[in-house]
Amino acid sequence: MIRFARWRLLASVVLVGTLALAAASAFGGVEPTRDAVPGLWLSAEELAALPTEGPAWEAVRAAAASPTNRPDLSDQDDPTNVRVLAKALVAARTGDPELRREVVRALERARGSERGASVLAVARELIAYVVAADLIGLDGEEREVFVAWLEDVRARRFAGRTLRSTHEDRPNNWGTHAGASRLAVAIYLGDEEEIARAAWVFRGWVGERRGWHGFEFGRLWWQSSYLWRYGINPAGSSHRGHSIDGVLPDDQRRGGPFTWPPPRENYVYEALQGAVVQAALLSRAGYDAWEWGDRAILRAFRWLHEEASFPAEGDDTWLPHIVNRVYGADFPAPVPSRPGKGMGFADWTHAPVDPAVGAISPGDD
Repeated sequence: MIRFARWRLLASVVLVGTLALAAASAFGGVEPTRDAVPGLWLSAEELAALPTEGPAWEAVRAAAASPTNRPDLSDQDDPTNVRVLAKALVAARTGDPELRREVVRALERARGSERGASVLAVARELIAYVVAADLIGLDGEEREVFVAWLEDVRARRFAGRTLRSTHEDRPNNWGTHAGASRLAVAIYLGDEEEIARAAWVFRGWVGERRGWHGFEFGRLWWQSSYLWRYGINPAGSSHRGHSIDGVLPDDQRRGGPFTWPPPRENYVYEALQGAVVQAALLSRAGYDAWEWGDRAILRAFRWLHEEASFPAEGDDTWLPHIVNRVYGADFPAPVPSRPGKGMGFADWTHAPVDPAVGAISPGDD
């Protein structure tokens, strides 16, 4: 017992020292490596190049025709947010003025609906409204009011938590969704310091040593190391002779202690919904997020497919379209896909323009 206590004390000292060193170096030296590209999620030019026929487009149009009269950020499963996103996508692609007005009305009605919400609900719901506002190009008083609301929401505590604090202490689906909404708001507001800090947090989550490491992990059953803990296990990780390279330990643990074959734990995909959005937003902001952690996002999908035999299902089916396009992978990607908690329709927005080309550069998405 004495030796174990000493070992834990030494580990704590090492970890605290590492955190202090990283914090003292301007977010661990994380900074953009290229210029940001226009558009929070897509630029006007990218939208103009997307097709207006086919099953993926028809699915977006069907979602855009759905009612969006009662946005509710306090309901973590409210589908109104992705319906508003669909309206914004179709409005921006076609120039439909009535759809644009519906988006504006929905953004107005969303304000205040976060009262009494949990931070998870806000994290899941907010991202779609921010992207929708960017797609239709809010301006004038509409934008001023929306910006003031975003400033308030990002600083507000929901049951004691903010989007920022949740991103920085929860290394599971709570944190990844919070990070996605946190980043979207920061980019929309042009807050470069907040973008850089969020990038630092994401870089630590995917396993980069020069990133944030202040997360509070749960049971360590699926971690590759008890000393250095990860949001995504590092390349080459194994346990009891089995690969855990690419495992998201703090969500895979929801399936119980380590066992093989591994449980098909859906919370992992839930976390990847937020993580993929973070990587996409950061990439457009000029960061090499897709490459961090030895291509951690790609490795996570490989483990799910090759070790857990667990392809994306249901509202996770929009994810492989983005991963395939970025990395040139060929994970099963249904068309039409279903939107997720805060984003979707990637079978239309991120499908390869030319099937013979397939992938795009991570910096071009």
